[in-house]
Amino acid sequence: MTDDPDLPQGQTTYRRLLDDIRTGALAPGARLRETDLAARMGISRTPVREAIRQLEADGLVTHLPRQGATLRRLDGPEVIELYEMRAVLEGTAARLAARAVTEVELVELRALNDALAAAPLGPPAQDLNRQFHRALLDAARNRFLVKTMGALHKTLLILGPTTLTDPVRATDAVHEHTAVLAALATGDGAAAEAAMRAHVQAALAVRLRSMRNRPLPDDED
Repeated sequence: MTDDPDLPQGQTTYRRLLDDIRTGALAPGARLRETDLAARMGISRTPVREAIRQLEADGLVTHLPRQGATLRRLDGPEVIELYEMRAVLEGTAARLAARAVTEVELVELRALNDALAAAPLGPPAQDLNRQFHRALLDAARNRFLVKTMGALHKTLLILGPTTLTDPVRATDAVHEHTAVLAALATGDGAAAEAAMRAHVQAALAVRLRSMRNRPLPDDED
């Protein structure tokens, strides 16, 4: 995400911190020290303080005793709940898109999925995947759904990089997208919703497996 010179500095700082959370540069449990962040970004503490307050309003930051502002950790049940809501919302988006998607949008969705299939693992693949899901959401033609998904995605950022860092998952995701696209092309809303729900459930399985295999921090048993 590039800085917008027309945005207030606090909003620009907020976006930069969201990017750090998305890429994993700020990991769950990380302390958000105003002085350190301001020094790293070359700005004063005021916009950093504003950005942290906005992250707290988003539910991404909490205040812990003797630690201060800290990026939240999500436990297993919370992750499952998030993905359950994602399956409901993105499944609904796929169903609505099946009745409203245009041929131009289908061409764009296919192109994004083809690019994802050829992209290297890491940020390029993750960015293409986000573009695909955003384009599908736009094709649903429901502004309230877009707003609700936006709030959910902010919380998902706490999890860091997407599951597409796993090569097998990246390949599977392309095939799952293809199943969604096939349903969209025929206008089959039920099939599109089922395919999208299966896609989200597959991502959840990989996410939970990676959480189980993640080394514990030094301060945990």
